[in-house]
Amino acid sequence: MSNHISTQFDTELNSVSSRIMELGGLVETQIAVAIDALAGFDNEQADAVLDMERRVNRMEVEIDHALTTVIARRQPTARDLRLLIAISKTTTNLERVGDEASKIARMVKSIALRGAPRALPSFELKIAAGLAARLIRRALDAFARLDVDAAVGILREDSQIDAEFAGFLRKLVTYMMEDPRTISASLDLLFVAKALERIGDHATNIAEFIIYIVKGADVRHTRLDEIESTLY
Repeated sequence: MSNHISTQFDTELNSVSSRIMELGGLVETQIAVAIDALAGFDNEQADAVLDMERRVNRMEVEIDHALTTVIARRQPTARDLRLLIAISKTTTNLERVGDEASKIARMVKSIALRGAPRALPSFELKIAAGLAARLIRRALDAFARLDVDAAVGILREDSQIDAEFAGFLRKLVTYMMEDPRTISASLDLLFVAKALERIGDHATNIAEFIIYIVKGADVRHTRLDEIESTLY
């Protein structure tokens, strides 16, 4: 009987995990399309990102419902419950990544509507955007394999996005000082840069949940050197 219950639990868990990866793939697409929209101030691509947001929101609700059902039916052990909680939090973080991609799309539409100067340094944002997209991809891969080493690597790399954000902010301030006409569009780009920084933050959150699942250690709000000394 217990083996039967265990098999059912594994089947349900695998189903939820597959949905998580499907959601992650959709969110990755959102980021990619948002980046393309930004590169060309493309309204059509921006609208496509906003359309995907509805699918992301719907999937989040469906996954949460599936998790609630599993917990109610199976009364999981402490380790399994830890896994289910982490999956739930990962789902929330992926949905918020989708929110950030949608923010980028809305800013693109705002800039395009005003016909803002193309001299603004939007190209530099592609570096941060590429880093953010790669972090999310690596976080999903690490989550699928429950790879603690990969999770720690993600925590290390997040600082690169923070550095890109700081550098881009300095450039925007220079543009606004030299030409006040760029202030409004520059502020839109600042919101885009902040959205990319937040995507990196959500990737690190997922990495922290991986460590929580595997090691049972809650490493949120913990310095990287302390995390490494705890794990290794």
